Amino acid sequence: MAEVVRIYRQDMPAVRFVGKKYGGSEVGYSEQWEKWFDLGWFEPLERMYSAFPSGSEDDDAYVGLMRCCPGAPFEYWIGMFLSAEADVPVGYQSIDFAPFELGVAWLRGAESEIYAQEETAMAALAEQGIRPSADARGAFWFVERYACPRFTQTDEEGNVTLDVSLISGWKEDK
Repeated sequence: MAEVVRIYRQDMPAVRFVGKKYGGSEVGYSEQWEKWFDLGWFEPLERMYSAFPSGSEDDDAYVGLMRCCPGAPFEYWIGMFLSAEADVPVGYQSIDFAPFELGVAWLRGAESEIYAQEETAMAALAEQGIRPSADARGAFWFVERYACPRFTQTDEEGNVTLDVSLISGWKEDK
């Protein structure tokens, strides 16, 4: 069973998220992640990160970014947070974020147990007074951060750690 092992707030600078957007009618998200690795879609983003890191903790992590907005379709994005000035490669899309606060929960467990545990993470964050904050358009943003080595290397019990986070405060309107 997945357990929450750390909760904290993280100030994020202005960043550009670069990736690809998926909606509810897409093939399962795990298949999309496999496609990203099979086709090398992270490689241009990793090169851009190497040249211009955003300066935030775990800024080199692969990201599953979720947008929930009343009256609008759910969006799931795969990509990376990059510097606010990062170029967008052909075939990718981007979202510019003004500085924000991220409420972060680390979920540790067997890889098969840590997915779809957003409610567990959100409940643990709420217990610490960290709640989602809508952006200027009324959307709520949630983040899965696949940080190395927490996610890529198993511990002595065979567990990995996935960061499940929410934007809990906007430093300025977009």
